[in-house]
Amino acid sequence: MGVQKLFDKLWEDFNHRLCPSSHQIHQLLKQNEALINDHIALRTFNCSPVDMSVLAKPFTDLGYQKGGDYRFKEKKLIAAHYEHSDPYLPKVFISQLVLEECSEELRSIVSGLVSQIDLKKLDSNAFLYGGRLWDLSYNDYLTLAKESEYAAWVAAHGYGANHFTVSVNQLQQFDQVSEVNAFLKQSAFLINSSGGEVKGSAEVFLEQSSTMADKVEVHFNDGSYFIPGGFYEFAKRYPLPNANGALYQGFVEASADKIFESTSR
Repeated sequence: MGVQKLFDKLWEDFNHRLCPSSHQIHQLLKQNEALINDHIALRTFNCSPVDMSVLAKPFTDLGYQKGGDYRFKEKKLIAAHYEHSDPYLPKVFISQLVLEECSEELRSIVSGLVSQIDLKKLDSNAFLYGGRLWDLSYNDYLTLAKESEYAAWVAAHGYGANHFTVSVNQLQQFDQVSEVNAFLKQSAFLINSSGGEVKGSAEVFLEQSSTMADKVEVHFNDGSYFIPGGFYEFAKRYPLPNANGALYQGFVEASADKIFESTSR
């Protein structure tokens, strides 16, 4: 599978399963030109057989290289981003929950989930947009969510992009992230206000914002419930000093920490 086909499959899954409103946002912003996707994000647990290296491999096999490491102490997460030499290909931000820092109860539930994985399904890139690889009860989902919204999200949704990101730099009708926020709010979209609606600044070379996640129906062992799914992000990158106009390509931990909360209940 080539790079573009992989992202097309991730987009299809995101658009239909995790964030149905993404199609509307896409139509509102694209106008007369295709949108540039700055990056996607994937989530997992730091345990075999689905740790971060397993999610990264399909991308590194297609020419991606690690660009930076990140740590979110309060949320008990570590992450890395991967980028391609082709600047028009999206970056990939992959995070994982550090289970050793979590309660015994959470670890026990997660262990029970990953033990159900059919390892053959990990042989194909399709697992990246294949959803859940295990059965889960709604009660266990709620138990996880009390300690970690992140753990609950991964347990409930499995694998797929939790967000796509519009590059504000290429938009013709808007120059600022705040303008995108105001425009979407006029269409009744709720913007993540944790840490402010615009996270970051020109001083850190990156500004970001995001919608709050769509509520999507998920089927559990003991019923179907509407819970937070995926969301849409918006990013503006600024040129680095003494870099001949080259834009910053990394991520800002303080901003990303608040973006994670787009999927909070």
